Amino acid sequence: MFYFIQYGMRSAPGVMLPELSEALGVSDSTLSSIIGLYFYTYALAALISGSLLDRIGPRLIIPAGILLLALGAVLFGFGVTASASVGRLLQGAGSGVAFTGAVYLATRGFPKQWLATAVGVTQCFGMLGGSLGQAAVGPLVHSVFGWQQFWFFAGGLLVLMSMAMLAVTPRVQSVTADSSASGHSWGSLLRPYKVVLTNPQSYLCGIVAGLLFMPTNIANMIWGLPFLQTGLGVPYEQAVARVSMVPLGWVIGCPLMGYLADYFGRRKPVLIAGGLSMLVCGGAIVYLPAGVAPPYMLGLLFGIASGVAMIPYSIIKEVNPDEVKGTATGTINFIVFASSALATPVIGSVITRLAVDGGITLEVFQRVDLIYVVGVIVAVVLAFFIRETGSRQAPEVPVVSR
Repeated sequence: MFYFIQYGMRSAPGVMLPELSEALGVSDSTLSSIIGLYFYTYALAALISGSLLDRIGPRLIIPAGILLLALGAVLFGFGVTASASVGRLLQGAGSGVAFTGAVYLATRGFPKQWLATAVGVTQCFGMLGGSLGQAAVGPLVHSVFGWQQFWFFAGGLLVLMSMAMLAVTPRVQSVTADSSASGHSWGSLLRPYKVVLTNPQSYLCGIVAGLLFMPTNIANMIWGLPFLQTGLGVPYEQAVARVSMVPLGWVIGCPLMGYLADYFGRRKPVLIAGGLSMLVCGGAIVYLPAGVAPPYMLGLLFGIASGVAMIPYSIIKEVNPDEVKGTATGTINFIVFASSALATPVIGSVITRLAVDGGITLEVFQRVDLIYVVGVIVAVVLAFFIRETGSRQAPEVPVVSR
């Protein structure tokens, strides 16, 4: 539920851009940068929380993350640029604990052979929140209560969730726990990072996942609504519904792609096929004339296909030792969202430059889309170099020492 709500709050600003721009008194590109601040602290918190989960378990770490998210929601709702920026940073810091903590618990409650399915179902909850964060928040903000009240309500709900999480989270004994004084030295705290970061496969997993995430994290959640409204002339209510189809597709695609990877015992073919499907569906959305395909179907199919971005999360845990699984999850989350954090202002700046003369038009979005196309192509190519970790992978040839 924590992951569900934080994903809804991550995507919610995308359906209240006009209200936010007016309240904060900033341009669209500046607003995009403020919203993108989320990814900086999310990436850092995900990296740190993985090691903390490995060291001391989830019972205190996860409720603390929920409280940070609650405080960030309240500050964002004040409607002042400075508080909104700080609030967005705190939202990212708190949210960075959610997926890492959820996967930490899920991997200790499911058999190893169904790891990809467990991770996919975990992400399914998050993307369901992302879908509702766009489909439900829009009508609520415009018909029930204002955009500020939404953030205050979310903050109060999260405080209650933090107390509930503290009560129900089990005391999981850390694999790396050490009762000796040396067990808590800086060297021992950094050791899991050394294990993960000296493994080249960790970087491959992180880069592939990061490139596959950008079309949903940036293109859909931040610029999806402006693309449909100003680029295709879609009315607001229909545009909100269509944008929400992508995270709704994730609700189906994340567990489905994880299940297929587990069922066939192969990670790479599912990952590569999903990346190619993203190229086809994404290209159809951006470049096909309006009315050629059903308006909601392509977004849903794109979301389902992009569920393969979760497969590297399973692979990075399988190519690293058991005692650093939390750190491995945090590391890939860091790479994924650090890439989104760096790319968000760059893409916003590119859109602003291209729109100087004629405004933000369909042609501007089509030219910017080439960034995502190249990113997905690179991800597919790099996927061939990731080690296969499925249950039916080819046996490794033993190395004979001389």
